[in-house]
Amino acid sequence: MYTRQNQKNLTSTQKRRFTAAVLELKRNGTYDRFVRTHDKYFVPDRDRGLRVGHMSPSFFPWHRRYLVEFEKELRALDPGVSIPYWDWTTDTSPVSSLWAEDFLGGTGRSSDRQVMTGPFAYARGDWTVTVGITEARYLTRNLGRPQNPVSLPTPAELQWAIDDPTYDASPWDSTAGGFRNRLEGWAAPKSERWRNHNKVHQWIGGHMTGGTAPNDPVFWLHHAFVDLLWDRWQQRHPSSGYRPAKAPVPGDAQRGRVIALDEPMPPWNISPREMLGHQGVYRYEV
Repeated sequence: MYTRQNQKNLTSTQKRRFTAAVLELKRNGTYDRFVRTHDKYFVPDRDRGLRVGHMSPSFFPWHRRYLVEFEKELRALDPGVSIPYWDWTTDTSPVSSLWAEDFLGGTGRSSDRQVMTGPFAYARGDWTVTVGITEARYLTRNLGRPQNPVSLPTPAELQWAIDDPTYDASPWDSTAGGFRNRLEGWAAPKSERWRNHNKVHQWIGGHMTGGTAPNDPVFWLHHAFVDLLWDRWQQRHPSSGYRPAKAPVPGDAQRGRVIALDEPMPPWNISPREMLGHQGVYRYEV
């Protein structure tokens, strides 16, 4: 069993080993395969067909499996590497160590949002964006969106999600009640467009705002924290389980569009039940 650490506690050596493994996966083509997978399973409410990655109850178990698969590839290159997590309720500054030259690099320049610092800067020649809807081949960010500011989620916003004892509820989409949607971030008051997970994507900006968000390596640190938050919710509400337990009945508009507890999640054919815990695989250092 290995450990996922808070990124602020990483040594310079750990940062270097993590970024080196990520760069090697990019070089050998594995990284872009993961970006394409995330984009394929980013299916919004308005589209027909199965929603598995987002706007649906399987948001947490699907991403848990997705991160584990990515971590397997990292650890095949360097067994000492794991995905760190970023607590975005405490490390809230665009100049936090997360964004330093020796780790993920900083925000994009004002003219075109191109990231110019760190190992994933296009100018260094090792990070070319090849998957996505933008024509830009360089990584883009716009931390905090200074021209139209958005803030990172507060501890109170996060607690608002964790306090909800219901995992998810019909119609199991971006309008649903429950913890899943509160943390994923579609459930927000009319004065706001996003909460929690979604708000983080918007605060980072650039490539993190669409289905090809893993083009930015900060995606993995963000979702490792989301995974940890699912743990915290489970501990807070031990009698509350994944919903729906059974598939929607015939005639329900959500039948065939959401994953029930024991149904397979593509592309791995692993059920949410099989991903309810991660004991024996990894642990979090908190």
